[in-house]
Amino acid sequence: MNSLNNVEEKTVFRWVLTLSIIVFVAVIILNRKILPRPEHLPAFVMYLPLLNAIINGTCSILLLLSLRAIKRKDIITHKKINLTTFVLSSLFLISYITYHWLADETKFPIDNPIRPYYLAILISHIILAAIVLPLILISFYYGLTNQVKKHRRMTRWSFPIWLYVTVSGVIVYLMISPYYPH
Repeated sequence: MNSLNNVEEKTVFRWVLTLSIIVFVAVIILNRKILPRPEHLPAFVMYLPLLNAIINGTCSILLLLSLRAIKRKDIITHKKINLTTFVLSSLFLISYITYHWLADETKFPIDNPIRPYYLAILISHIILAAIVLPLILISFYYGLTNQVKKHRRMTRWSFPIWLYVTVSGVIVYLMISPYYPH
């Protein structure tokens, strides 16, 4: 039975790695404007950065509520909150990819004195966002399969990184939003 679990776990890890690579490559391709874009920017696109910030802020709150629930040993609430957060993060990813495919890049002004802080937050946000997806997926796998010890070990890493990514996403939005062209 143990070898069957190892095969299942290896299969899950392969799927997690594959999905993570696909998402990473999609983000790079869309940010580089390799794919054709519509001639005119659809009106809804200008609202996506705000929507993304709202989703990130909501996810930040939900992650903290999830932590509180598990500390109170309320596993059912913990699972429901995490599933909601996962769905919202998935919607965020779709919205983020859509925006970066359709819209031109907004640059933070070079002469702005807080630019180094903006870049530090942005760069750490991007790097950790790329790292956290497979950690979240593996954490979910362990949680949903009731492998509690492995889930706890994984969430020691995935939770703080996911929380940082959601909070820093809001901060990045607040810092860059005055410079959006629309």
